[in-house]
Amino acid sequence: MKNKPGLRFAVIIPARYASTRFPGKALAMIGRKYMIQRVYEQAHKSVETVYIATDDQRIYDATTGFGGNAVFTSASHTSGTDRCAEAAKKIMAETGKKIDVVINVQGDEPFIKPEQIDLLKSCFYDENVTLATLIRKTSAGEDIFNHDRPKVIVDVNSNAIYFSRTAVPFIRDHQPSQWTSLHSYFMHLGLYAYRSDVLQKITLLPPSPLEKAESLEQNRWIENGYTIRCAETNWESFGIDTPEDLEKAINMYERFI
Repeated sequence: MKNKPGLRFAVIIPARYASTRFPGKALAMIGRKYMIQRVYEQAHKSVETVYIATDDQRIYDATTGFGGNAVFTSASHTSGTDRCAEAAKKIMAETGKKIDVVINVQGDEPFIKPEQIDLLKSCFYDENVTLATLIRKTSAGEDIFNHDRPKVIVDVNSNAIYFSRTAVPFIRDHQPSQWTSLHSYFMHLGLYAYRSDVLQKITLLPPSPLEKAESLEQNRWIENGYTIRCAETNWESFGIDTPEDLEKAINMYERFI
C-alpha cells in the first residue's frame, strides 16, 4: 500500500556503525545484501520515500552504492527518534518537499513486513493521531517477564497508558505463571511514526522521570501529555542485536529463498 492521497509519508531508518553489542551490524551480509539494504527494500514496498540516516561514511557509501537515499546526521544523538528528527528537517530542506508523517524503522530488522508499515500508516488517517506504534498480543507460554522486551497497557481507544519492562498489569492473588491465562498482555514492537511537527517537539523535551526509570523514551511523551496510538499486529519482529542473532537471520533467509 503506497501513500493515501493528501498524506506524505517518509520512512527514515536510523543506522549507526558503532553498535555497542554488535559493531558494524548495519553492513553485515544476509545473502548477497547488506542487512541495512534488506530493511530499506522492505520499507520501500510500503512507502515511496525512504532514507537511511547515519553518522558513518561507510553506511552512507553502502546505501548510495545500492541506489538508496542516505542523509548524514550528528554522531551525538542518544536515540533513533532524535536522529529521525534531524534527518527529516534535512530531507525537507534539501528536497523542498513536505513530509507529513515520519516512520522510524529499526535498521536491524531485515524481515520487517510492508504490511506492518501499512498498518502504522493507517493510524494517521485519523487526523487526531499524532504518534503511533505497533503492539502484539503475547502467545501462550511467552515470557512476559523478560526485561528486554517492553510491555504496554492500552486504554479502550487503543492509546498507550504506560510502557514497562516489567509485566503489566500485576495480577493480585494469582501466581505469575497464571497471569497470561487471566489477562491479555501486549509486547511493544519498536516501530514508531510521528507527525512531523510533533516529532520536532518531542525531541526538545527533557528526559522525564518515568523515561529514566524504565529507560523507555516513549514514556517521556506520555508523561508530557502526548497520546500514542497502538495498532495491533500478529507479526513478530526479529531484531539483530548480536552475532548470534545474525546467524539465525541467515538461516531464516536460506530457508525461505
